[in-house]
Amino acid sequence: MATIKDVALRAGVSVTTVSHVVNDTRHVSAKGRERVEEAIRELGYVPNAMARSLKSNTTSTLGMLIPNSSNPYFAEIVRIVEDRCFGAGYTLVLCNTDDEPRRQSVYLQVLAERRIDGLIVVSTGAGDDDSLVTQLHGLRIPTVLVDREIADPACDLVETAHMQGGLLAVRHLLSLGHKRIACIGGPVGVMPSEQRIEGWRMALAESGATPDIANADALLWRGGFTSQGGYEAMHAILRTEEAPSAVFVCNDLMAIGALRAAHESGVRVPDELSIVGFDDIELSAYTSPPLTTVAQPKERIGALAVDMLLERVGGKRRDARKVVLQPELRVRASTARHASFREAAAPSSSSSSSSAPASEAAATPSRKSRTP
Repeated sequence: MATIKDVALRAGVSVTTVSHVVNDTRHVSAKGRERVEEAIRELGYVPNAMARSLKSNTTSTLGMLIPNSSNPYFAEIVRIVEDRCFGAGYTLVLCNTDDEPRRQSVYLQVLAERRIDGLIVVSTGAGDDDSLVTQLHGLRIPTVLVDREIADPACDLVETAHMQGGLLAVRHLLSLGHKRIACIGGPVGVMPSEQRIEGWRMALAESGATPDIANADALLWRGGFTSQGGYEAMHAILRTEEAPSAVFVCNDLMAIGALRAAHESGVRVPDELSIVGFDDIELSAYTSPPLTTVAQPKERIGALAVDMLLERVGGKRRDARKVVLQPELRVRASTARHASFREAAAPSSSSSSSSAPASEAAATPSRKSRTP
């Protein structure tokens, strides 16, 4: 493998000159730069990134931790973050913690040893926030939290107003005449899920559909933020004596599993059961029927996370910043009016139907009158 000395010999310049060309740290004449760049190409020289980082105290590398790489929501966020990093001249090192606090701790240490300039974290949400805060303080790396807040005033935060999203979903179902609305939440203690569930409770309470929390919680099931979790929870819901007419599901993956469970049980969506998800992953528009869902502003989340981090890395800002973005409801074909609404409309349609025979009866004599 070629070294910087080999490049210097081939170009007929000093090692220092090669270093200045590679690191762009001082002016080098056009002819000298051209000879160095030509030697680099001919020898296939690759600069030592670690050595460069030791001199500049930067690596132009950012780290990112996510809790579940198989969840399309996180995959879509990662794609946005990676594009933003690349455009800013940074590379991204991605680690999947699989919602395990120990793996999260190990990966944080690995990223610190790689001398990353900054860190984006979607925490495991497994209730081990204190140790995560302690470790982040020890690393002394600028950090942006995404989606899941922890009690660390030193970190920036970008997240969606999850409770407001739950309100949007359930108010939509209430506006369609649904009153018995179940909820499939995520794992206990994961804050986005708990906040979405709280939005569900608040919407039911303000409508008077369930006057107290105890009645509401009788309609609450839990899943693992996976399709399997939503599938199993929906089957359990459909086995109850008094099944709901609508279900708010706290993420789209679980909602996709719920759709399959309803199909297997012979329950037609949305004619007999309305379903609303959360996240608006790309797949949600291609389910059968297409899924009504609460959309998180993923483009803004990813872009803001990188931009806020680079502000801290570049020394442009020292104080932590918290940004809460508003979700939007995407109405598709998995929700419809409750049967009582359709029945309420029936009298007007039946009256018009009853008038039709009268017209026909009135028309009959005239047809007979034309009979010779």
